[in-house]
This record gives sequence, C-alpha cells and structure tokens, in this order.
Amino acid sequence: MSHALSFDPPHYTYDDYKLWEGRWELIGGTAYAMSPAPSVQHQSVSNKIAWQLETGLEHCAECRALLPVDWRISEDTVVQPDNLVVCHPVEGAYITRAPELVFEILSKSTALKDQHTKFTIYETEGVRYYVMVNVEDRVCKVFHLRDGRYIKLADVVDETLSFDLGKCRIAFNFGLIWPR
Repeated sequence: MSHALSFDPPHYTYDDYKLWEGRWELIGGTAYAMSPAPSVQHQSVSNKIAWQLETGLEHCAECRALLPVDWRISEDTVVQPDNLVVCHPVEGAYITRAPELVFEILSKSTALKDQHTKFTIYETEGVRYYVMVNVEDRVCKVFHLRDGRYIKLADVVDETLSFDLGKCRIAFNFGLIWPR
C-alpha cells in the first residue's frame, strides 16, 4: 500500500498579499506572480490607452482613468487591471468597487488568466465594459455587460467605439493604440 503525500496549497489573504514584494495578483486565495515585467510593446500600448482615456475624460468630473491599481474584491481576491476607468470616489491605497471599463493587454504569460479567470471575475463583479487587447494580432475583443452577462460587442482593429460609462461617454479610437 502506497502512502501518497497530499497537501493543500496555501490559501492566501489580503493580509499576506500586502507583505509581498514585486507585482502579484491574488485570486481565490491563490497567488499569481505578475512577472516578468511587461514588455516594451505592452507598456507602449498601455501608455497609449492611458493617454486616450485621460484625454477623453478630461471634461468628466465623475470618472477617471487609472493605471494598474489594486482592486480588492474580497479578502482573498485582489487583481490589477492594466488600464481602468472608475466613476466613483476612490480613497485609500486600493479600489473596492468595480470599474466601469477595464483593458487587459494579453501576453503569453497572462492570456489564459485574462481570457477566462478575470473575464469571469469582471463579469460577476459588474464591470460594464471589458476590453482584451491582443497586441500580436492587433485586435481588441470588446465585451459589454448586459443582464449580468458579457456580450461581445465587436472585434476592433482601428475603429472608434463609444463607451457609455453612465455618468460620462468616451469615444475611443483603437487605431491610436498600436505600436508603429
């Protein structure tokens, strides 16, 4: 008779997460390293998204664009969207309510998590729009939350889409985000 060793993987909480060095996400008590650092291409696209969101929201007093910030969803789930728009007051070191708009820039190391795990989290938590940016294929999949489920609005390459954020609208030109 063999005696297989069994162990339960550790279940981390926000108190553990706060002490970690480097960039991490915590999903359902499981730690996900956000390394290596994003590629130059990834950062370039993220900067262009951030600039366009910032510019598009300059006349909206209610909403603001953020770069990766901790979104503490529960005691054992903390994520860091690449680019996001919040339309509620933010106090402290992290957000606790769903953003209106989230962009995730896919990479080989994060694509499965972004396309499945985070997709489900964002849908469940009520993120109004979720945009998955595929830099290699130069296409964005845009999802809109309707009746608690994501419906794909479009596969966008260089079109301009209008996002209704409730308190504000923003016209976003996807043609401006790609590296030259």
